[in-house]
Amino acid sequence: MGQFFKFMFASCLGVILAGVVLSLVSIGIMVQIAGQANKPKGVKPNTVLHLSLEQPVPEQTNNLEMNPFDFKNQYILGLSDMVQAIKYAKTDDRVQGIYLDMKQISLGSATAGALRQALLDFKTSGKFIYAYSDYYQQGTYYIASAADQIYLNPIGDLDFRGFAMIQPFFKNMLDKIGVNMQVTYAGNYKSATEPFRLTEMSPENREQVREFVESLYDSYLSGIGESRKLTVTELKDIANGWKIRNPEDAVKLGLVDVAGYKDQLMAEMRKKMGLEDDDKIPFLDLADYYMSEEMDQGYSADQIAVVYAEGSIQGGEGQPGLITDEQYVKWLEKIRKDDDIKAVVLRVNSPGGSALASENIWRELKLIKEAGKPIVVSMGDFAASGGYYISCMADSIYAEPTTLTGSIGVFSMMPNVEELFEEKLGITFDTVKTGQYSTSLTPFYAWTDPEHQIMQADVNEIYETFLQRVAEGRGMTRDQVHEIAQGRVWTGEKALQLGLVDGLGGMEQALTTAASLAGIDDYWTKEYPVVKDPIKQFMETFMDDEEDIRSRMISRELGGEYGDLYDYYRDMRSAQGVQARLPFIFRWN
Repeated sequence: MGQFFKFMFASCLGVILAGVVLSLVSIGIMVQIAGQANKPKGVKPNTVLHLSLEQPVPEQTNNLEMNPFDFKNQYILGLSDMVQAIKYAKTDDRVQGIYLDMKQISLGSATAGALRQALLDFKTSGKFIYAYSDYYQQGTYYIASAADQIYLNPIGDLDFRGFAMIQPFFKNMLDKIGVNMQVTYAGNYKSATEPFRLTEMSPENREQVREFVESLYDSYLSGIGESRKLTVTELKDIANGWKIRNPEDAVKLGLVDVAGYKDQLMAEMRKKMGLEDDDKIPFLDLADYYMSEEMDQGYSADQIAVVYAEGSIQGGEGQPGLITDEQYVKWLEKIRKDDDIKAVVLRVNSPGGSALASENIWRELKLIKEAGKPIVVSMGDFAASGGYYISCMADSIYAEPTTLTGSIGVFSMMPNVEELFEEKLGITFDTVKTGQYSTSLTPFYAWTDPEHQIMQADVNEIYETFLQRVAEGRGMTRDQVHEIAQGRVWTGEKALQLGLVDGLGGMEQALTTAASLAGIDDYWTKEYPVVKDPIKQFMETFMDDEEDIRSRMISRELGGEYGDLYDYYRDMRSAQGVQARLPFIFRWN
């Protein structure tokens, strides 16, 4: 009888789960059908493109962790497609201008720069760009400064006070709870372990951070100054004196054109377009514009594979927004064996991660080169540490001026919780082992001197391999690379001077160079990874383990810099083996 009820319970549970899954599938199908029904059939005359940047901007469209319950946003336009849409709109007679609806954003410096440059190029057509916000952060203002007219809510604010990078340190907390982080690293500037072993920045880390933050700040001010007809010195004076306390100050100092409401901006836009007061402005979301049939790139027998490597580098299969070696090796092998693909553009936006996974991806890229297919790298916000590892063998490397790259160094960490368990919790450990090092890689015993020497030797060996990879790829000696390596982070502009990259530019320059190296004129781009349909992502997210779902929800709820910080330390917690990783995430918020 007991078996009968057990069987009945299992059967009922199976029916319930099946019902839930079918319901979710039905919802997904309905959402997809609704999305297809709302897909624009054509672009109306006098269209104004609407750009709000409410969602994160991935490098590749939909290549990020999709929110399974956000049915409104099941198509998140990537940077490359966003730039392409703006470029296309420049010569589209049906598009009159762009409306920048500037809300809170979290963009990397290179992403913001590429988007802003596309807007500036759009303006050369004579079409208008208007920007409005209740509150401009420094990042949103940087984008908005490309506009012809900048509106700010009369009781809003413009945050313009300069850049700062704040680094949390955990050593005192770890000491209090009895956890000792056992650390090995190679490179005097490899600072990823500092939050766990120091209470403040080392002199080397402070030096590199100051250099690249000031470089990014000067680039930021130069762009704004050129658009607003102000010098860098004038802008620094405004920021250093915190002279913008209200919208009137922003207007008086020349950073904003009008302290006005959104309805006033709409009225100005109607007047610009020759519309009547009650006429509806035909707005069209930039993503919807991109999805319209006019954006089709056509077909050519010759192809260039565009591989988006964005996110942390990890082992295994992974998920959207991560670079996982098993998945990427499969795609790269497929590219290598595809005779129609003549060249590869690798778009890297990664702070690095697992050294082993980086090596596996590097190996497959090297095989593509040996097969006679040129590889060109285009760097985004970050191409540092492991991100540079997978870039260094390319035939040509382009970076944005504000890309953070280099960080050629490695580290490993392992917590020792012996004091926490024994003195705080009253738990002791004993063991019977067959060899001197049988318990070496456990958190319950502190490293002995020989064990620490072995771990440091392993890290040094991987660092030497890293140096050799860069030396081979960049045509340098090992010592030349070591001089500019040691974990130090450089901006793209400085990396060009040091020989770590070949030029400054974005995807367009990389594609042009790849086509030239492959000896082709007409080509069709083929994108990797193959991004799954949002419905499939929805179902996979639903079926994921509880911890992963919880982590995604926490990250989304925190948002912005707090979400970035949570993701970074979540990755650090789950990291395995020696790491080649950038020690921080820098965003223009």
